[in-house]
Amino acid sequence: MAMAAEASPILSVLGARALAASNPLPFRWFDATHNGCEILVAVNGRDPRHGVDSIGTEPAVLNTHLVIERWKPDLVVSAGTAGGWRRSGGEIGDVYVSDGRAVHHDRRIAMEGFDEYGIGSYPVVVVREMAAALGLKTGVVTTGNSLDESDDDRRMIVASGAAVKDMEAAAVAYVCDLHRVPFMALKAVTDLVDHHEATASQFTANLMIASRRLAETVIRVVDWCAAREVSDLR
Repeated sequence: MAMAAEASPILSVLGARALAASNPLPFRWFDATHNGCEILVAVNGRDPRHGVDSIGTEPAVLNTHLVIERWKPDLVVSAGTAGGWRRSGGEIGDVYVSDGRAVHHDRRIAMEGFDEYGIGSYPVVVVREMAAALGLKTGVVTTGNSLDESDDDRRMIVASGAAVKDMEAAAVAYVCDLHRVPFMALKAVTDLVDHHEATASQFTANLMIASRRLAETVIRVVDWCAAREVSDLR
């Protein structure tokens, strides 16, 4: 998870316990047990130079790599908030689970072979049965390092058919793919990118609502997964 505000409701519901982090890195790690599952919540923490949440792909990559190396998880979930689109039927508070792939929309490399490398197209666990049972929306998750979207971003997003956009999922999926660890993303919508109101204003107004919805969904997803082997989720 990227932001403390996103993680707070989940940590509270789980009664998670803080673990020693790896200084001088800002990451914060918490462990909990729920329904027989051992859960590690890894939060990117506050950037030591700028004093804000460490959002974006760089901290997501490093934190995910350290978590996989140290704890050897059976399943990694990129849980957080995201932007959606009215054109895709998105509404504030909707929770999407990744389907098909996780991609980047801001890595434009106009050279043969590198163009596809830039997009990424990392695999995600197929959980359509779970989504149907829990009433979750599904779709491609696309990742970029900006809160808004440029015209070039918009073209790539439309081409990928993405349902939600965030700033970490594809980076986490990249690390999971390298380590051969199953991956999924759960994203709660804070803002509608094609709404007339500014994205930042929507995000600020809806962050806590979306984070609470996300926490509720994470628990339901853990309950679903607890009764199954990871291989069954495929």
